[in-house]
Amino acid sequence: MRRERGAATAELVAVLPGLVAVVLALAWLLSLGIAQARTVDAARETARAVARGDEDSAAVGRGRQVAPAGTTIAISHDGTRVVATASVEVHGPGGLLGFLPGAHLHASATAADEAAAASP
Repeated sequence: MRRERGAATAELVAVLPGLVAVVLALAWLLSLGIAQARTVDAARETARAVARGDEDSAAVGRGRQVAPAGTTIAISHDGTRVVATASVEVHGPGGLLGFLPGAHLHASATAADEAAAASP
């Protein structure tokens, strides 16, 4: 019985790095989900601002306020619609999870151009 006294502690120490890696990987996935939601919000805010009649540069600035750092936003006008596209490259977490690749996030939003709809 005396020999088994520290067996549970030794097993915990052996498993602990794996558990930490799993928790960090889940945190990485959660941060990717949040970044994707922010990218979608940036595209939507930009499209809505242009559709309301804001200048393109002001609308892109508005989109960048909610976007992750490094997001590029493009606007295209398609007749009576405005399409805003946001994309960003999110780098891997590094450190213990350095083997995880980065991710390219992309979102687009379409809004009806109110100025084009108002003109006969």
